This record gives sequence, C-alpha cells and structure tokens, in this order.
Amino acid sequence: MKSLFLNKNISNRVENGHPWVFANEINRGKAMDAAAKEGEIVNVFTHDKIFVGKGYTNPKSQIMVRLLTRDKNELINDQFFYDRIQRAWAYRKKLGYTENCRLIFGEADDMPQLIIDKFNDYFVLQTLALGIDLWKPSIVNALARIFSPKGIYERNDVPVRELEGMEQRKGFLSAEFDTNIIINENGIKLNVDIANGQKTGYFLDQQDNRRAIRQIVKEGDVLGAFCYTGSFEINAALNGAKSVRGLDISQNAIDMCNKNAALNGVENICQFECVNAFDILKEWTKEGRLWDVVMLDPPSFTKSRSSIDKAVAGYKEINLRGIKLVKPGGFLVSSSCTSLVKPELFLDIISMAAKDAKRKIRQVVFNTQSADHPIIRDQENTHYLKFLIVQVLN
Repeated sequence: MKSLFLNKNISNRVENGHPWVFANEINRGKAMDAAAKEGEIVNVFTHDKIFVGKGYTNPKSQIMVRLLTRDKNELINDQFFYDRIQRAWAYRKKLGYTENCRLIFGEADDMPQLIIDKFNDYFVLQTLALGIDLWKPSIVNALARIFSPKGIYERNDVPVRELEGMEQRKGFLSAEFDTNIIINENGIKLNVDIANGQKTGYFLDQQDNRRAIRQIVKEGDVLGAFCYTGSFEINAALNGAKSVRGLDISQNAIDMCNKNAALNGVENICQFECVNAFDILKEWTKEGRLWDVVMLDPPSFTKSRSSIDKAVAGYKEINLRGIKLVKPGGFLVSSSCTSLVKPELFLDIISMAAKDAKRKIRQVVFNTQSADHPIIRDQENTHYLKFLIVQVLN
C-alpha cells in the first residue's frame, strides 16, 4: 500500500479526527512510494511517520485523501463495507428508524461521500467521490446480503461528481423495478419518485420535524411555501388544519403534492399552486392577507462561501415576508438546509427579519436534521439543517 505524508507546518485538524486531507496538506517533497492511482487506498502519516489513517486518494480533487479508518490493521475490502453498513443499520434500528431512513450519511458513518437512503425495501445510492465509486459493486453486494431489497437505484446525476473527474449518471443497480413507490412516514402515505425526484427522491431529513407542527396547525389556516412534494402540508391537513395552501415554482412538484393529497384523502383541505413564492408572498403582504401558520422550506441559496452574503439576504427576505403574513399569536415555521449558514447566524437572520417586520417573536422549537443523519462535531458538512418554529406575538 502506498503512503502519503502530511506537511509539518499544518493544523492538527486531520490528526484530531477530520477525514479530509487537502492537496496542500500533503508533503510533496518528502520521500514516498510511487504516485498512487486515482481512487487507490493509501496510508497517511504525519511528517514524522506517525500513522494517521487509511483512505482513498484522488490527485485530481482538491480533497486528495478521504480517510476510511484510523486502524492500521483494518483491511479495506468487501467485508469492510459490509461491516460498516451493518454498524450503521444497527444505529438506525436502535433509534427506531427502521422503515425509511438515511442508512449511510457519508462522513458521519465513516464512509466519506457515500449516501444511501432506505425507502422501505428500496435503496437509493450516491457515490460522490471517485474512491467510493470504485467500491460500488461491494456496497451493492453488501446491501443485497443484509436486506434482500426489492430494488437498488443510483442517483449520481449530481454536478459534484464532475469535480472528481466522474460523469453524472443514474440508473438501476439491481433488476429493474417501478421507481414510483409509496412510503409511510409518521402514519402518512407519500409518493416518492426515486428516479426523478430531487436528491434521492425525497427529503428524509425533515421526518422528525414534520411531527413538530402537529399541535400548532390544529384548526388553523396554513400556508406552505417551497412545498416540494407537500409533506409538511399533508401533515398539517391530517392533523386538524382548516385549510392548507402550498406554493412551489415547479409544476412537477405541484403535481406530486396533488397526488399526495389524493392519496391521503385531503384534497378538500389542500390547495397547491405553481407560483414564484417570493413574488406571491410580497403581493399578499401588500394585500394584508394573514394565516395562522406560515411554513417556509426554501432551497439552500448558496453552495459556496463566496455567496453567503446573498444567501443571508435571501433567507432574511423570505422570512420577513413570512412573518408579515402571520396572524398575531400565530406561528412561523422556517428551515435552512445549508451547512454554510451556521445555527447562530440562522437565528440572527430570523431575529433581524422580525425586527424589520416590527413583530415580536418567541422561540418554540429549534431542531436539526433527524437523528438518522447524525452530526459529528467539527465536521460542518454533517450539521446542515436548521428547523425553527417561532410564535409571532403581535
């Protein structure tokens, strides 16, 4: 196995547990084995030859090595991936995530850049770095051995793969099956389009947070912006809301919302519209329209640190409009799904929006993503979702 050495004068971030080794942290001048092949497993040592870990390398990537283990005696082979998936499954089962869950959450499960979502007996896979992509057959085989699934599908149609020198692709990793499936979440039936839905087809990270709205929506008029498949809105309708209105800019999303409303028998309560939420919320604010509950689940607004200021402005603007549409005593439900906006910054954004709206708010709930997406301290990409409920008092 080939070896790489860390520079002497760098932070001890990697030695302290972070799994990423950037190209500029590698000592290019130190004697080492012949250049490692792209995706090859290598040993990583400190500058003074103390073992750090084993991981896969990609000289084409800014992140040159992603560590898989700190155990020098652990072999990276088919059994390694079988054992890691078994370990991750044991954790999810212990917490009660047995039907639908994020089975593997990349670095949080010591399997960098691997995502596996479990939708009952179906699995959706993303291998977002070259090193883990090369082990895809071993991963698929492990899933088959552990779960005997009805189907496995890859959703590698994501631009980040191109940064690793890979093409985007999607398709079956098992025998073909109907990729339009129905799942049960919190007692609610939902359609999931594995092949064409966003990300892996459905956002499992909000499944716990969807339960958090059950009390505040009772007997209320509810507005949901950026509703996607209508999961929050269907939850509201089935938990006592008088009326539910959902907005999304995608007609495909609206079609799925209506399909889910029909599946759960709440078509008479829910109304979904294909509109630009920013524009319509501004218009309704001018008209003085009000709701008991306003729910906002916008896109991340940023993929890089260079555009954080624009993201902050976007989050502030949409929450300002949302707060203005809440009746006195009603509730705002707001989310942010980017790790680049830290929790304290997100809370500050909501506070600034309330101040500009001249409304007083008090916090009811502040959550992260569901526990099947575990968070590792000091690894910001594992801590990305912020979910907030505030009461708007005046």
